[in-house]
Parts: sequence; C-alpha cells; structure tokens
Amino acid sequence: MTIARASLRAFARPWLATPLLSLLILTTPATLPAHAATITIVNVDGAGEGFNDPNPRSPIGGNTGTTLGDQRLFVFNHAASIWGALLPSNVTIQVRAQFNSQTCSATSGVLGSAGARSVHADFPGAEIANMWYSQALANKLSGTDQDALLEDINATFNSDVDNSVCLGDVNWYYGIDGDEGTDIELLPVVLHEIAHGLGFQTFANTSTGAFLSDTPDIFAHFLLNKSTGLHWDEMGNNNARKNSATNTGNLVWDGFAVNFRAPHFLLHDPELRVNSPGGIAGSYVAADAEFGLPLDLTGVTGNVVLVNDGISPTSDACEPIINGASVSGNIALLDRGVCNFTVKVAAAQAVGATAVIVVNNVTGAPVPMGGVDPSITIPSLMISLADGNTIKNALLSGPVNATVRRHPTLLAGAHPDGEVRMYAPNPLESGSSVSHFDVTGTPNLLMEPGINDDLHTDVDLTRELFEDIGWLPRLTAVTPGAPAAPAFRVRSAPNPFSPATVITLQLPRAGRTKVTIVDIQGRLVKRLMDGWMPAGPHGISWDGTDDRGAKVGAGVYFSRVESNGHQAGQKLVKLER
Repeated sequence: MTIARASLRAFARPWLATPLLSLLILTTPATLPAHAATITIVNVDGAGEGFNDPNPRSPIGGNTGTTLGDQRLFVFNHAASIWGALLPSNVTIQVRAQFNSQTCSATSGVLGSAGARSVHADFPGAEIANMWYSQALANKLSGTDQDALLEDINATFNSDVDNSVCLGDVNWYYGIDGDEGTDIELLPVVLHEIAHGLGFQTFANTSTGAFLSDTPDIFAHFLLNKSTGLHWDEMGNNNARKNSATNTGNLVWDGFAVNFRAPHFLLHDPELRVNSPGGIAGSYVAADAEFGLPLDLTGVTGNVVLVNDGISPTSDACEPIINGASVSGNIALLDRGVCNFTVKVAAAQAVGATAVIVVNNVTGAPVPMGGVDPSITIPSLMISLADGNTIKNALLSGPVNATVRRHPTLLAGAHPDGEVRMYAPNPLESGSSVSHFDVTGTPNLLMEPGINDDLHTDVDLTRELFEDIGWLPRLTAVTPGAPAAPAFRVRSAPNPFSPATVITLQLPRAGRTKVTIVDIQGRLVKRLMDGWMPAGPHGISWDGTDDRGAKVGAGVYFSRVESNGHQAGQKLVKLER
C-alpha cells in the first residue's frame, strides 16, 4: 500500500526545544553486518535549486563540495553510508530527497520530514502476519523489492534555513566534523530523517488511534502502554491508542534490544531528594540542565533558601539577588521567568549558592534547561510548579534540607521498570508524538523530536530499535513456555522467582559459553559460567546472590548468554522473600 503522507513529523531547532545535557557518547558496533546495505540518494530537485544549487562554496569540515548543491548532496551521501554500514540488505535502498521551503520563522521552523513511501504486509519473509512493514524493511526481509516503481523513502528538507527569514542568523552547517558552532549541523538531521524512512515510525493515526487500513505495524507492535499493560496491537479500540499517545511517561518501547542496551547508554535520572522535614520528605521528579556541573549520584546536599532579587517577581533571579547572605552556602530555590536559565543560575552562583532548584512557572512536568555559560560551575535542575509550591509552603514553617543529584537506580529517559520511554506529550504533537524517543533521554538521543547540538554521527539506541523490528539478528528475551528458535535457546524458570531460578540453555554446538547476570543498569551481578560447554541442553541455577555471595534485593535483572557468536538473554524478576 502506498503511503499518501510523505511528511510524517516536524523537527524543531534545539535551542527552541530546550536541549538536554550536552554529552556525546560514541558507540561502534563490534562487527558490521553481512551484506551491508547500499543506500542511494535520488535527487528530485529542479534545476538551480536544492541539490542543484550552483552557488559557489568553499570546502568545509571534511565536505569537499564546491557548490551549495554539491555540499548538500555530500552530507546526504555521508549519512547514507553510515546507515548502510550498520544495516544489512541485499536490496538497494533509495531515498527520494529534495530541498524545499518549509514552515519557518525567525524563532522556529521545520527542519525536515521523512517517511516510508509505501508499506507492505504478508510478503515472503514477513516475521509477523497481518503487520505493516516499511518498504525498505520489507525489501530486506523478503530479499526482493516489494515496489520497484517507488523509491523506499521520501525526504524533504528546509531550504530556507540558509536565509535570514528562517531562524535569523542560523544556517545549515554542511561540514561533517561536528563543528557547527551556532549553526545547525545537517548531518544528524539527515541521519534522523532517514531513520524514520527505514522504519522508526508508526503508520497509525496518532490523533484518532486508527491503524492504517485497520492493520497494525511492526513499530506499534512494540509500543506498550504501562498504565494498561497492553501493546498497541493488543488494544481493542482506536480510543485506547489515542489516549496512549498522550499518556506522558507511560508509553514505552518493549523491544528487548533497546532496553537491554539502555543501561549502558543512558545516564541516571536527575532527582531532587527532600531529606527533611518528614512531612514532605521523598523523591521529586526533576529535569536536567545543559550547563553547569553535571549531576552525579552523590549530589549536593544543603538547606534550601528562596531567593529574593528585590524586583517583582522577586524570586525569579533575573536581577542580582539581594538576600545573598542567606543563600550563600545553601541550595538556591528560584522561579522560572522571562530571563535565560543561565542568567538565573549564574546569579545564584554569584552569591555563593552550592546548587540551584528552578521551579517551573506552568503546570505539568519540569522541562530540560538549555543554555551555554562556561562560567557556571554548580549543578542545577528544574522541578514542577506543584512540587515547588510544596517546598515553598514548607519553608514558611522552618528549614528544608534537600539533595540535588542523579537517582541511584532510575535511568534518564526510561520508565521505573526499565523500558525506554517514547515521546507522548499532552497535548498531542502531530508529526512528532509516538514516533520518537522521549526528550528526557540523557545523553540526547538521535531520535528525539528536536535536534540537539551534541548530536553528530552516533545512532545510539536507534540501532537497537532497528534490531527489535527486524533489521538485524536479535538479542532477544525468551518467554518461558514460548516457542524458541532451535539453534540457540535460553529460558528461565520459575520467573518471577524467589529465592532461586534455573537458566536452561540449548547449545547447538560445543564452545566457550559465558552466562552472567546483570542488573537493570547493566552492571555485572554474578558470573555463573565462563568456559567450554558441550552441545545440548544445560541447566544453571542462580540463587539470587552476587559475586561476593551476598543476597541481591528484589527487582529486575537480566540473564545474558554468549556462545559461538550467539547472544540471548531474559528479563528476570526477583521477588521479596
């Protein structure tokens, strides 16, 4: 079936979308897939425009193009080579690409949009019946082009970014070295959009919850609503999916590869921990700051002091703070206002604050704080308006002591149960909701709905999501009692368990085999086996202890088995005894 909508999303400028912590982690797969895909860019721009723009340009940042059009095409081909090296396919992937005017102003704009040109179901090689797959993925799984008359991906990018009407003095940066300065690096935007066309998208109507032609898609197959425990393709009506699309924080990705890798990539959640008074003590949800001292697990502890800058509103720290003697040596509490976050935090630092808590000025969840100021050397975070009012009310009766830190167990961008969150804001954002990772991911993820300055060529958890939907051989969880692939089998029972469980293996051939237990952060808990094992069935018991022999606490753990180039694992739930 042909997809009528080629433009499936809006992509916002980072400093308009308030970027998250500026941190880049490069990850490289250990081996490239066999039959690496060939991805070609099909130029559909007219004469003298887009990829054909003849305006002369000097080579920049590794881009050897000498015209504007050549430099644009160079970046697209470079992005295509990155994805092509990571994904296997015997069928050439074609990206129909063009530069056109897009919605834009001096302060915001659409950078690009992309999607699959057609979807296919029940083709030879389809892993699940009655399920839509994007054209490129269907071609890969079947080994043949499912629609030779259509390119696989349609992509449109904003040509107006290079003029002053769109985003002011901000332009596209065509280098491939990540040195974009205040401009927008085109390369990660192209990587992002090609990823949508490769399958990082649902074909369901997020406004109504209706599936395309009443048929679910492979992306929706992994969307899980934590409030109901149902995946999108298990929901009996459109309204349930519609509500799930705005169930902020509770729409997650339920693919094993993404969630297995997440603890190795994501940092821990920012957290405000109120230590006293007892009536309000506990953990408060917080959002990160891109600037200042990064939060850590230890954090900064001190009494909380509401700032006063002497000019209404007196607690927004947009002017120099006048109660500096009280703030000095303590954690400053201040309100979000009309000035930049960096201005506020710098004002608190100037009077000796050890950390800053910013209170949101609108209802809803706290938002990540963007900005750049190398002079800021203290940590800061944002909390909600409701939580801020709770602390302010408590301050009327006496001191409040708190810790600004990272949560010891929760991951930034993941549900407390460990699954990576998907973007589900309320109200719905058409073109962005659902088909992106959530903006709370730290470090920033390529497939968040807004571009961030720290992104370059790292595809982070997107590769694992592609593994989940079928692009790559899977590192899968095996459900007890479910059919398993005959070549390599891993099961555990009982699960959930207390005090012990048995991990059973079916090895197709003899070889060195490692069996380990890791916690939800990916840290090693127990080495159960590391040595030669003969082919056939084996059972290895885990008694719920770590490598030191100490009993581990109740919670979620993962078994991991590696043998002869195969990997498999399973989510294990240990219960309180």
